[in-house]
Amino acid sequence: MRVKGTEVGTSTDAQGKYTLSVPGATSVLAVSFVGYTTQEITVAAKTVINISLEPANASLQEVVVTGYTSQKKESLTAAISSVTSKDIDRVHAGANVSTTLAGKIPGVSFKAAEGRPGASAAISIRNYGPALFVIDGIQQDEGQFNNLAPGDIETITVLKDASASIYGVRAANGVVVVTTKRGKLNEKASLNFDFYTGWQNWTRFPDVLTNSYDYMKYRAEAEVNLTGTTSITPAELEKYKQGTEYGYQSFNWKDFIIKGNAPITNISANSSGGSDKTNYYFSATHVFQNSVLGREFLFKRTNIQSNIESKITDRVKVGVMINGRIETRDNPGVPGQDDYGNAKFAILRNTPLERPFANDNPEYINDIKHNETNWGYLTLKNAGHYREDWRVLQTNFTLDYQIPGIKGLTARGKYSYYLADQLLNNHEYTYKTYTYDPAADTYAATGGSTNPWRERRQRKVINTTLQGLLEYNNTFGKHTINAFLVAERLKNTDLNNWVHAVPTTNVLPLIYFPTVDTYDDLQTDLNRVGYAARVSYNYGNKYYFEGSARRDASSLFAPSARVGYFPSGSVGYRITEEKFIKNLLGDKSVLNDLKLRASYGVLGDDRVALDYFAYIPGYLYNQGTNILDGNAIVGSKDKGAPITNVSWTRSKILDIGIDYSMFNNKLTGAIEYHNRRRTGLLYPRYDVLVPTELGYGLPSENLNSDQVRGFEFSANYTNKFGELAYAIGGNVGYARNTDLTVYKEVFNNSLDRYMNGKTNRYSQRYPGYEVLGQFQTQEEINNYPVNIDGKGNSTLLPGDLIIKDNNGDGRIDEYDRRTIGFSNTGLPLINFGFSITLNYKGFNLAADFSGGAGYTWLQNWETRWPFQNDGNFNTIFEDRWHREDPYDVNSAWIPGKYPALRFNRGGDSNNNNSTADGGRVGTGNNTFFTHNVKYLRARTIELGYSLPKKLLDKLNVKSCRVFVNGYNLFSIDNLSSYGIDPEVNDDNGLQYPQTKIVNVGMKLSL
Repeated sequence: MRVKGTEVGTSTDAQGKYTLSVPGATSVLAVSFVGYTTQEITVAAKTVINISLEPANASLQEVVVTGYTSQKKESLTAAISSVTSKDIDRVHAGANVSTTLAGKIPGVSFKAAEGRPGASAAISIRNYGPALFVIDGIQQDEGQFNNLAPGDIETITVLKDASASIYGVRAANGVVVVTTKRGKLNEKASLNFDFYTGWQNWTRFPDVLTNSYDYMKYRAEAEVNLTGTTSITPAELEKYKQGTEYGYQSFNWKDFIIKGNAPITNISANSSGGSDKTNYYFSATHVFQNSVLGREFLFKRTNIQSNIESKITDRVKVGVMINGRIETRDNPGVPGQDDYGNAKFAILRNTPLERPFANDNPEYINDIKHNETNWGYLTLKNAGHYREDWRVLQTNFTLDYQIPGIKGLTARGKYSYYLADQLLNNHEYTYKTYTYDPAADTYAATGGSTNPWRERRQRKVINTTLQGLLEYNNTFGKHTINAFLVAERLKNTDLNNWVHAVPTTNVLPLIYFPTVDTYDDLQTDLNRVGYAARVSYNYGNKYYFEGSARRDASSLFAPSARVGYFPSGSVGYRITEEKFIKNLLGDKSVLNDLKLRASYGVLGDDRVALDYFAYIPGYLYNQGTNILDGNAIVGSKDKGAPITNVSWTRSKILDIGIDYSMFNNKLTGAIEYHNRRRTGLLYPRYDVLVPTELGYGLPSENLNSDQVRGFEFSANYTNKFGELAYAIGGNVGYARNTDLTVYKEVFNNSLDRYMNGKTNRYSQRYPGYEVLGQFQTQEEINNYPVNIDGKGNSTLLPGDLIIKDNNGDGRIDEYDRRTIGFSNTGLPLINFGFSITLNYKGFNLAADFSGGAGYTWLQNWETRWPFQNDGNFNTIFEDRWHREDPYDVNSAWIPGKYPALRFNRGGDSNNNNSTADGGRVGTGNNTFFTHNVKYLRARTIELGYSLPKKLLDKLNVKSCRVFVNGYNLFSIDNLSSYGIDPEVNDDNGLQYPQTKIVNVGMKLSL
């Protein structure tokens, strides 16, 4: 305790007793203790003063990094949430930062549709769209964020409302602010190691048949159902059942392709500490991740981080932050856009009748006629080699100067240089495939590829940022003011060249000029300049006000349209600090803290579909071919009308929130309502016509608008029961988009308006047909009054779907469609998560769960109709309507889940509502094959043990913790029966799913 405003003070003894001489009756005692709220008492005429301190709400004292500066959590008046290194460190989910955030932050939508090595999750703040990422004060892209080493991150803060307007340009979708770790002054040096290794397996993937007998049995049934006959005889089936004769054997492609327990390893080392003037943090991290598809598909990355800050004088502090990485994707060079695609497709495309090698001889690739899916060919030796390397370096230089003469006034400068270098090399070989002749014991080359592919991409991304900031922070009695001015200049240069060649051999990887047929070269430059100011005022930690404004200019737009102004304001009221509320609640109130807050602001975004320098007239070179004197001449064309009236999209965001703390600060949380209205979305004036002879149309303009509304709720409870400490927390968020205005919508009729109208309608809507049930008998089909298949129901069989005739015209066509689902590729409208942590002596158990709802998965292609593309048979169709005797068309029908099999028949009424000859009647999707997903997933379950201090002291070790960790161990959802991961987007089920990982590891500190 001390006398406020003086150096007079003392401390209590073990019993809390004290003696202190004070200057006079007006003196104020300031009494503090770690973990308790500081109290101030006026002495007056009292000679004995007994003081009881109340436990402090530690979470309110946390410092949160916001726009350019930091604030105590208790003073926040905006929708700002954060996670710390403690939350991130226990997630061992692969290589990317985004995978650590699932379910941890209210209002952050999450979906990890892709699980291949090095893949990242899709995250969005309140379903607004792509967020802005700020790393150590510098604006960066999502790729730089995802490829930080998670162990180097101290905090991740999410600005969800108008508070993001301080970043102006590109902040309309929210801002993710990342702060990396730093050492502390006067901290003893420490050396820390973190190591884990794990085993990966797919969560789910469609299952297929693995033996020829079952395949041919179901194929015969499907052919009879389709045409009434089949060439597959019972005698033939018996040979497949025996599986001994040549040509009647079976092959298990799934086991051949998928290699379970794919390894993943992460090792990192860091050192931190500080003297009285300098603090530092150094780290190096290496992650290696193999693919479940085989050891030749891999990802690896090495990160370094170096943060140093030093006081040169009492007023001058300098800092240098360096972040670098080298990341590599390496795999066979496979034809097509996705090198993982054919490997996944092979599982459902290749049948048990086919084999990878002719006569099972690995020297001869078997000609299966669709050789691009032959896993025997898709190797580094046979297919080719793809390798992509990124070498990235970000350096930040900072200078802080405390200006003399004005208390709390600081000038700060920052310069950042970012360089990303991409080198991609891909060589796809020519190859031969063979057919074996058992009679002659010879191999004949009957297929393959004579079309090699060689490409190289070299790309350099150079970003520079220059910041100057003047900050004032001071307290006058009960008045606290924080204000700053910042000027910022950002420059982005992207150099990109791509060359394609047709090599003459598989042996030489070099590209020679005579073999080159394409060379593309591209350079883009984007400059932005911003000026921002913010003032925060706090009276007695009770009333809060904050106002900010930013002016931005972007070179993407014409000079007359490139400047935008983005103001915002927020207020907060800690009503529990009012004396009358304290008296009303009493000393034993369950309510410890209640803050009401609201914010409103205008934010901008220049990420619009606009070409660089679109406002300047000119020509597009190397476009269009003309024949002159018998020669093909590549020319140029007019780039179109200059676009001078397109500018920012503008977002107006309202947020109303309540922060609460109850039961001696054991229960904390927040409740939010948010509403974003966005104007200036690009759309063309289709009703203004220009002559076709011009060769181009009118550009889009800032015409449309939309809205996102939603709510969030979070609650966290911490307590102790004896030596057991525990914490339980959860959050839920809902956000959905509505199209407000769409330029001059035109409709053919009222149904067209209902199905396709956008104005004042939810945007996440999916159309399709309603299924009433399934036909039970042929007689029911014959008597059914509605023409479902377009041929008087002559193609229907018992078990086929009964489609609802919504308009009552006696036939099924596009006019019978209704809204049956949400977006089939977007993020969930509802996101939620909860976590549990238990600590008992040296043991700790932590579990994180997350989930989502309000999005749709379409069951299509290989997951909708059997033998799609003449491929293998998805085992979900084993539960189907079928005849008791598949060879007897008059035998009794046995009910099942799915309609009767047809061989590779996507054009029947069950699948596409098409006529039997393939002509379209409708668009096909229906409620039987459309699934509105709901899931809850165990993201992380970790059990750890910290070795006792007595043992560690003998070993001269500061701390040591061992753990076993599971990621994605299980999911409770409505897609499990289809063999589909609930976060997959692809409607054929062939997306690389997430992996479930079991890790063991150790954290060691010396």
